[in-house]
Amino acid sequence: MSMFSACAKLCLRCRGLLSPKNSTHLHYVHVQHSVTVGKSTRISNRFLSRGNHTAAQPRLNWKRQTSCYYDYTAKYLTTEVKESKHTDEGPGTDIPEYKPALVPTVDALPLPQSQISVEGLDADEKLSALEEISDEEAVGISIPPSIPPASVSLQDYVDQSETLTKLVQLGVSLWKLERRPNVGSMLLRLDFNRDVAPCLLFLKEIGVEDSRLGYIISHNPFILSENLENLQARVNYLTSRKFSSETVASMVSRAPYLLSFSVKRLDNRLGFFQQQLKLNASNTRNVVARLPRLLCGSLEPVKENLKVCEIEFGFKQNEIQHIVIAVPKVLTASKKKLTQIFDFVHNTMKVPHHLITKFPQVLNSKFLRLRERHLFLEYLGKAQYDPDLPSYISLDRLASLPDEIFCTELAMATLEDFYLFQKTL
Repeated sequence: MSMFSACAKLCLRCRGLLSPKNSTHLHYVHVQHSVTVGKSTRISNRFLSRGNHTAAQPRLNWKRQTSCYYDYTAKYLTTEVKESKHTDEGPGTDIPEYKPALVPTVDALPLPQSQISVEGLDADEKLSALEEISDEEAVGISIPPSIPPASVSLQDYVDQSETLTKLVQLGVSLWKLERRPNVGSMLLRLDFNRDVAPCLLFLKEIGVEDSRLGYIISHNPFILSENLENLQARVNYLTSRKFSSETVASMVSRAPYLLSFSVKRLDNRLGFFQQQLKLNASNTRNVVARLPRLLCGSLEPVKENLKVCEIEFGFKQNEIQHIVIAVPKVLTASKKKLTQIFDFVHNTMKVPHHLITKFPQVLNSKFLRLRERHLFLEYLGKAQYDPDLPSYISLDRLASLPDEIFCTELAMATLEDFYLFQKTL
């Protein structure tokens, strides 16, 4: 609105110099804008638009009115200059066309960003995409390898990632890792020389065999992001607890998450098993060395199995200690499987507690094999498990011998007879 008022005042000042025709024309334009800006609905502008002006088009009307006003003002001033040129100067005089600096024209309106010309800017020193180059220059252009921006499989990145390529050569199962959330993106961010190689060298230094490196990373890829100082501190703790270097290497190879736990947690786990089982330090090391995942897994299954052995099975504390030292897997076995085997051995085969304690390997055997062999011996009349009676059959041999040796040495039958009997079950 202030722009319209300023332009109108400027026109009124020049009114005395105008001819009657031009003055009337400019005054009409001024009156026309004054009426339109005032949003009068009784006067229609037949020069600018046809039809009724509604309140839904104020922005479009304002642009049209502004453009029309500038056009008429610029046209008038240009006409005035031309008339003055023909009146005051001779016909042969060359006077440059007058362009008023104070009156805005249509060309002076701000243009959209997309229409701003880039002419006059400094040219980019880089080659244009349309500029022709020689064959030698074309050959010298390096094109970076195209890495897929997104993929559901790490297989698409193996050819472009040195880290993934080397991990595959080590025997890492990428198909297992890509199923775990955020593991694939973590591996792609790792640099082999900076992150992976030092960790692999550390594992080799503590005695881990090359054939176990792929297994460790496949199950615990987060070991690649561990600080080497923390890894060394955990190895030093195990060594201080009188675990030999060979035992530590074996434990790390069979329990990949062992070195991912802090020294405090490892110490708490060792203390738990020593207190719960009432074992001395030597037996505790023996149990943990044979089943190192006891230091990594949850303690709830361990507590539950200990209660089952004591309350449901009826074993005494010293019997539980003997069973755990001989077969540590009893602590992490499935409760359903453990209960099923004990019920069959104790209630069906009539084996007392002290014999089960003497041969605890039977609790870690396969239930189907144990059932088939007992029923076959019972069918032959040789199911005798009391060591004080003749034709005694040891539970250890019953559960561990291969089928052929079981038939020839225990059942005194042929392997074909045993297979035929299995079909009747």
